[in-house]
Parts: sequence; C-alpha cells; structure tokens
Amino acid sequence: MRSRIAMAGLAIALCTPALAQVPTVKSGVEAWQRGDHAAAVAIWRNLAEKGNVDAAFDLGQAYRLGKGIAADSAQAKRWLEFAANKGHVDAQVSLGLLLFDSGDRTTAMNWLKKAAEKGEPRALLVVGTALFNGDGLPQDPVLGYAYVSRAAAQGLAPAKSTLAEMDRIMTVEERQKGVAIAMAAAKGQPPGKPGAKSAAGAPKAAPKPPSGPADVPPKAAAKTGAKAPPPLASGGWRVQLGAFSTKGAAQALYARLQGKLGGASAFYIPAGAVTRLQVGPFSKADAAATCAKLKPQPCFPVAAK
Repeated sequence: MRSRIAMAGLAIALCTPALAQVPTVKSGVEAWQRGDHAAAVAIWRNLAEKGNVDAAFDLGQAYRLGKGIAADSAQAKRWLEFAANKGHVDAQVSLGLLLFDSGDRTTAMNWLKKAAEKGEPRALLVVGTALFNGDGLPQDPVLGYAYVSRAAAQGLAPAKSTLAEMDRIMTVEERQKGVAIAMAAAKGQPPGKPGAKSAAGAPKAAPKPPSGPADVPPKAAAKTGAKAPPPLASGGWRVQLGAFSTKGAAQALYARLQGKLGGASAFYIPAGAVTRLQVGPFSKADAAATCAKLKPQPCFPVAAK
C-alpha cells in the first residue's frame, strides 16, 4: 500500500511542471516586458479568442501600439470594444481615447463617461475638462470641477495642473459646489449626469458650442450686444479662454466671442492632447477688463510668452 501511495505522489509531481507552463495573461505580460512582443501577442490572442477579457485588452493595446504585430486601428478597436463591453475599465478608457483621436467624439465620450462613473482618473480628467469647456458636452463647469477634483485626488499629475487652472477661473462658491459633488461621489452617491444640471445647483448648462468654424453662423458673436473693448495693438498679456481637445473647437469659440474682443487676435497653443485658446495682445489691466466683460465665459489673464 505504501508503494502505491508513493507512486501516486510521484505522478502528481511529474504533472506539475506541465501545468505551470500553460500560457496565461501574466506570462504574456512577462514576455512583453522582456521585449518579446510577438510571443506576448501570440499568448494573448489565444486567450482572447477563448473569451479572456484581460487578454483581449492587452491584444487591443498591442494592435494600437503596433508592437509584436502590425498596427491596426480596426483590430485594436475590435478587441478593446470586446473587453469594454465586458466592463473592463482600462479598455473603456483606451477605446474612448482611440475613438476620440479618430474623430468619433460622441461614441468616445460615451465610453469615457462609463469609466469616469467608476472613478477611473484619466476618464474623470477628460470628461471633467470637456464639461468645464463645453467641448463635446453641454457646459457645466461645476460638475467638470467635481470630476477633475476626483482625478486629482487620486494623484493624477495632469489633473492637478488642470484643477489649478480651474481654481484661478472659478469663484469660491462654484468650487465649493464642485467639491461637494466630488465628496458625495466618493461616498458612493451619484455624482450627477454629464450634461444635466449639477446636484449642487449649478447654473443650467450652456448650449453645446459648434464643432468647427464652418458651424458658426455669420456674425453670431455680434448678436450679444455687449460693448467690446477697444482694439489694442500691443501689450505683453493675453486672456486664456479654455483648453480644447481639437483646434476646431477653439476656433469656434473665438468666432463666437470675436465681437466682444475688439479685434484682438487668436493664438492656438498646443499643450499635449489639447489646444489652448489665448487672445491678445493686451496690457495687464485691459486683459483683466476683457475677462470681466466676457463673464460667465471662463477667462483669465496670462503673460504672453
């Protein structure tokens, strides 16, 4: 009897190494990290085709980056979408950003909002910035501040810098409302729906800005009746009117506000994935006066570089 027990134990021991060598998502990650991208892709593909969500996400990323396999945005979208539909938060963010870059902003924002509602910091930053600027979503600066606050609280560096810019533009009361929404979300309460009136009593959302210059009605900005500041030929200051995911959105806002700007020129400043709209030149005093005339449009003076 004892010899049979020993033989059984030996059989189990001999089988163990074979079981340990079964490819897993982790073994694909390890292959990727040591630079064997093709091996990683082969492992992930096999698992993804069997329905493994993590492998589908990794395979989609490989197609997006073009490592270990030829770059293919359609295949990247296919696998990221598979994982995103299964609730994979990182896939929802990556898919949203991929679609955003390809021009499908409506679908992109839907995925990013799903991830933001789960507290994913990158999605919170993108959606929050869009809400603040009215860029692809109805403008709601208070709710936007809440979203970016939540991203910054998780240590996301770009969110911290964006929040600092918002702090310079928004009133104390608006910021307090945004913080209240963020704190409620941290306690598991609904943070408010993007595009709806914020739970803390923010003003009604402004109409969605046009997506590009071609969508702006001729002389639309002049209908406000606001008195424009006098044209200024020189000065070391500008006013910044927002940061936008596309240059077209920045151009559209400039076209809308041009009647209030007294002939000041637009400057489109690339900053990573966004384009900042600055207008000038002004003296420091005139820049402050211009921002006062443009309220409630977010605006703050900046020194021209």
